[in-house]
Amino acid sequence: MAQINTTDYRIKELSERCIEQGEINKELYSQYNVNIGLRDIKGRGVLTGLTDVSEIRQNKIVNGEPVPTDGKLFYRGVNVEDIIRGCISDGRYGFEEVAYLLLFSKLPTKEELDDFMELLSESRKLPKYFVRDVILKAPSKDMMNSLAKAVLTLASYDDDVMNLSIDNVLRQCLKLISLFPLLSVYSYQAYNHYIKGDSLYIHNPEHNEPTAEMLLRTLRADRQFTALEAKVLDLALVLHAEHGGGNNSTFTTCVVTSSGTDTYSAIAAALCSLKGPKHGGANLRVMGMMREIKANVSDWTDEEEIAAYLLKILNKEAYDKSGLIYGIGHAVYSISDPRARVFKGFVEQLAQEKGMTDEYGLYSRIERLAPQVIASKRKMYKGVSANVDFYSGFVYNMLGLPKELYTPLFAVARITGWSAHRIEELLNVNRIIRPAYISVCKETDYVTMENRT
Repeated sequence: MAQINTTDYRIKELSERCIEQGEINKELYSQYNVNIGLRDIKGRGVLTGLTDVSEIRQNKIVNGEPVPTDGKLFYRGVNVEDIIRGCISDGRYGFEEVAYLLLFSKLPTKEELDDFMELLSESRKLPKYFVRDVILKAPSKDMMNSLAKAVLTLASYDDDVMNLSIDNVLRQCLKLISLFPLLSVYSYQAYNHYIKGDSLYIHNPEHNEPTAEMLLRTLRADRQFTALEAKVLDLALVLHAEHGGGNNSTFTTCVVTSSGTDTYSAIAAALCSLKGPKHGGANLRVMGMMREIKANVSDWTDEEEIAAYLLKILNKEAYDKSGLIYGIGHAVYSISDPRARVFKGFVEQLAQEKGMTDEYGLYSRIERLAPQVIASKRKMYKGVSANVDFYSGFVYNMLGLPKELYTPLFAVARITGWSAHRIEELLNVNRIIRPAYISVCKETDYVTMENRT
């Protein structure tokens, strides 16, 4: 007879009490005009601040009313699509250029970019024995937890950790921007060796190496990659570097920064936000969904069969029974997500190089059919379209990147935006962020111990 674990039993019992007593009547949210998730019924975010770091445009004003348009994303006022076109036409990487733009509010000259690359390279030095004592010891199955642990531990090596002067915070941010690729890859290598039992590779980065090349070179045993692989990975980093002040992890950065805490704590908090499947972990859900679709749709070119399976997902009859078609829809964009729009052409190129054009065709059909399926079943307050997560997991898969690194790669890019917002918060707002909550708890009398039931 199996032995009953009394601790688990008590926790189960107490959790049921939490559920029974903790649920709030959903009608009260409407009664008190509370915007759940700080968003109104149309998905628009409640205004909580101002930012000069980036801008998302998803509509234009016609006769005084907002009309949805193709989405656009601006970094410090510069259209991201123009940045990408400029970098590609000149044959250079864009991520470090974007990092400079986000931090210093201007596009760098060649000399400024070279100096910035040198500064990042000089900052890319881990404390002695850090890899051995922090990363290789107690490896985690979750790379985001490993990354957060490493960031918080780095604070122990900083003699000026609580100095909130801008020059010191910038120094700390540059350190983290430069180290995030190594911390991510090394954490994966530790997991891959100690937990999965594969060979351990700890490759040192090259001097002044672009981030996209460094990621591929330090991750792969043979350190080899193609020019297209590095270009597409760099593009992914550019598109993920920043996305307005309202996304969950950036807002977390601002909230925690407003308390007066140190850079390492603020960035660790942002990492903990990003790892959630509703935020940075969404592309993993897309990949899981696509694996199921590929296994259950016999003809990847049959649009009726594809649409029928998407309807099963929407009806909570397939995949994770959540009723969500992952990668389709966004909190802000309706007509199109500019990041997905830009990404798609390069995804097609990579699919041709990797011999995966059939799979790319399936993605394209789902991108087109899913909004139609959703619109046929649900009341829509705004349109839906593919977001960047829809394609990013497919790209990382074609690059041969392990799924454990998908969300850390998001962090490698987004640390630049977090850093810019942290500095902006310190410069402009000297007040702790504290939104209001309405209590719906009824006042009750105190009951003495002997009279409680």
